[in-house]
Amino acid sequence: MTISVFDLFKIGIGPSSSHTVGPMVAANQFVESLLSHPDCARLARIKVDLLGSLGATGKGHGSDKAVLLGLQGEDPGSVDVEAIEPMLAQIRESESLNIPGIASIKFKESTDLIMHKRRSLPFHPNGMVFTAFDSEKQSLHTCTYFSVGGGFVVDESAAADADPLKVNNIDVPYPFTTGDRLLEICDEQNLSIAEVMMANESTSRSEASVRAALVEIWEAMQACVKRGCHQHGELPGGMKVKRRAADLYKKLTTNPERGYSDPLTVIDWVNLYALAVNEENAAGGRVVTAPTNGAAGIIPAVLHYYVNFTPDSSIDGVVDFLLTAGAIGILYKENASISGAEVGCQGEVGSACSMAAGALTAVHKGTPKQVENAAEIGMEHNLGLTCDPVGGLVQVPCIERNAMGSVKAINASRIALHGDGTHFVSLDKVIKTMRDTGADMKTKYKETARGGLAINVIEVPVSFPDC
Repeated sequence: MTISVFDLFKIGIGPSSSHTVGPMVAANQFVESLLSHPDCARLARIKVDLLGSLGATGKGHGSDKAVLLGLQGEDPGSVDVEAIEPMLAQIRESESLNIPGIASIKFKESTDLIMHKRRSLPFHPNGMVFTAFDSEKQSLHTCTYFSVGGGFVVDESAAADADPLKVNNIDVPYPFTTGDRLLEICDEQNLSIAEVMMANESTSRSEASVRAALVEIWEAMQACVKRGCHQHGELPGGMKVKRRAADLYKKLTTNPERGYSDPLTVIDWVNLYALAVNEENAAGGRVVTAPTNGAAGIIPAVLHYYVNFTPDSSIDGVVDFLLTAGAIGILYKENASISGAEVGCQGEVGSACSMAAGALTAVHKGTPKQVENAAEIGMEHNLGLTCDPVGGLVQVPCIERNAMGSVKAINASRIALHGDGTHFVSLDKVIKTMRDTGADMKTKYKETARGGLAINVIEVPVSFPDC
């Protein structure tokens, strides 16, 4: 099995899985490689080069803070969000890093952490080079990493492989890499997509453990929505983007009777769930990559819709939802990309919309063919979606885009459920089309903040916070 559902759904911090979570993971991996290096005792300096999209929009996406925290051993899944600002302040004021298990070294950010806005590496636009030096300025150790979307990180040796994402070398009972094969398995074995995924996941851990871990993911999503519904003020970064989720939550809960006269109030709730998550993400809070941070609000929003607006919803349904979404996400990761820097926002919001649409169809008793149809609809109508963050911040249009993607996922599911699963364009074909469209898309529309809305709105001074 190449990719697990837990590779796609990871608890981390905002604002970006590829630009924040990935660099922090890479920094951790570099420190681990140093610990086993014969000359680690001679370490005196570390230099980090961020290239491509990481260099172009890294400030707004928190790549700098992620690298600093990662070099000090912090992990995106467990770092204390409240302690991030003090830790960064201490590093910058002392101009030093405490490398776990090695030593405290001098680290001057202006010369030791370089963001190359126009230089890229050939394998992927999210490249990072870590270099360790001794006191004589001699290079001791160099590692190159690529953050390939959703918090996935591969090193230079893995990037040279034919399939660098084959990270879990585990034999599973029902391997699949295409939607067509997944449907064949469901038909041959008389299983749902969720049952296929559970059987595969249970190869490396018990079914009870898989279920418990998925419930933990759901609890993290709920906690994120709850926090987002009670936070006021402006988002960091200098654009003065106002948080809206708290005000919307107050309106919906102060006048619940409105729902009886306005049947579309349910859309307001779906919008609320998505806005709450992505405002938390933009503020650097704890979120679940689903499958990325930039698209982290869609699956939680649609899952909240299922739980709160479906009479027979259950925790079993939540588990099946996440397993089904994971199966669809694997197809995108295997055959295209979920990286906005590689294929545009169609790879992030489009993939999340597709995953949510298929998962909702499954828990609403849709057949595997209807699930595949819903997932295809979810992506088909996101094809060509650019990644053009204004100011390099994951705020405009990213936050609203998640709300729109959530509603689109629900509609895609409803369309599919009213059919019999027969449709003209297959999920495999739409995934290939998304990949090809991303390859044809100009680089300026792929998370560089050099095209689209990023340059066609009124220019505002943007400051990048230290935390």
